[in-house]
Amino acid sequence: MKKLKVCVYAICKNEEQFVSRFMEHVKEADAVYVLDTGSTDQTVSKLKQEGAIVDQKKIDPWRFDVARNESLAMVPEDTDICVCMDLDEVILPGWRKTLEEIWNQSSINRLKYLYHWSFDEYGNPAVTFYINKIHSRKGYFWGHPVHEVLMTEEMFQEVEGITSDIVVHHYPDSNKSRGSYLPLLELSVKEDPLDDRNMHYLGREYMYYKKWDQAIETLHCHLTLPKATWKDERCASMRFIARCYAYKEYFEEAKLWYEKAILEAPYLREGYIELAYLNYNQKDYESAYYHLKQALKILLKSDSYINEPFAWDYHVYDLLSLVAYELHYYDEAYLYAKKAFEMNPKSDRLEENVKILSHFVETV
Repeated sequence: MKKLKVCVYAICKNEEQFVSRFMEHVKEADAVYVLDTGSTDQTVSKLKQEGAIVDQKKIDPWRFDVARNESLAMVPEDTDICVCMDLDEVILPGWRKTLEEIWNQSSINRLKYLYHWSFDEYGNPAVTFYINKIHSRKGYFWGHPVHEVLMTEEMFQEVEGITSDIVVHHYPDSNKSRGSYLPLLELSVKEDPLDDRNMHYLGREYMYYKKWDQAIETLHCHLTLPKATWKDERCASMRFIARCYAYKEYFEEAKLWYEKAILEAPYLREGYIELAYLNYNQKDYESAYYHLKQALKILLKSDSYINEPFAWDYHVYDLLSLVAYELHYYDEAYLYAKKAFEMNPKSDRLEENVKILSHFVETV
């Protein structure tokens, strides 16, 4: 097997708490290059102590793509494989060997691999999808001010592979502000108004900021874009429109958009479950029961960032238990309450529900 030169590159700012863990997991690389964009803590000194090659540069005005490109420029031109990471990420051991085997056995210049973006309180992956930030040194650059993506230079012929044998875990700093995301997304959409991905992200961001009308308008725009053909993301835009209408207390509009979301991607649980919550809050228990049952028929969790934890954790069984109780299906209510508690045994409320419903089962 041909020996390949493999380098990791990253950007960072004030992430000293992650340095040792990060460097331990990327030690299989030939070199680690980090662009620090203005740390005021011990990040830079710790990285250098651990063996990273560090450069410092202030990016003003701030853009993630500019920072990524500056960090990529640090990587030597003779590098065969570049692995882009962040300091709050962990790549599982053995990745180097797997990477070299894949690169030697194929003609790829970019690789998709598993990414556990978030975890539940028990340490189980909550949101998992594939990302593709491993690539050849030449032919690539980063684009978009935020939610930046790896792009190819003109006339470059990309060949992408995929593996589930390389896995990265994401453990973000929950105290870190994402306040810059909204203006950067607005800038991104202004720069490229036909980019469907960032139009969707901007609409979602408006929703996070409770800017309901702006979110609805932007998500509508996403759905009209020529490139907005990925059904999973279209379904998410429709669900977000429905959420906004529900928060505005336009419940019929919300119901309509949840139904559209289900029709757009009937293989995803999320639309059914969110509509069931709306049904439950409006005391339409029969409809809630139906939609939850439909959701549970879907056994395959998607491998995209669209999947949401509430569709696959205890929430669906908890709600189904409450709905079954309202419909006087006490045996079912009890079984679903037990299932919810088994999945979230730290919840006092779920434990109490099991106790209460066990009494109903015994006395009916």
